[in-house]
Amino acid sequence: QVQLVESGGGSVQAGNSLRLSCVFYGQTFALYVMGWFRQVPGKERELVAQITSGSSTYEADSVKGRFTQSRDHAKNTVYLQMNSLRPEDTAIYYCAAKHITTSEFGYWGQGTQVTVSS
Repeated sequence: QVQLVESGGGSVQAGNSLRLSCVFYGQTFALYVMGWFRQVPGKERELVAQITSGSSTYEADSVKGRFTQSRDHAKNTVYLQMNSLRPEDTAIYYCAAKHITTSEFGYWGQGTQVTVSS
């Protein structure tokens, strides 16, 4: 069973940076695509970024050029570096995983709050 443990959220002022981490447990890390989602109350969860085992990445237009991802296979960890944060980035951020043979993310971290003040 896959378990994801996130860390790194917090409160910052606009323009500052945060780095989120997500440690992957339980299965073969290299066989999973990792994603980052965020959700604000009253809105659907949205995909922010995802990274394949070969480190091919996707970022949503709203974060492109500001957020970058990486994954460390030695540590079974993915990172989301968030720069130039804006108040509209305020949300709960979730790490997620899906096996390379599936289309939907089926494993989720506990979520971490990111709050950006103006």
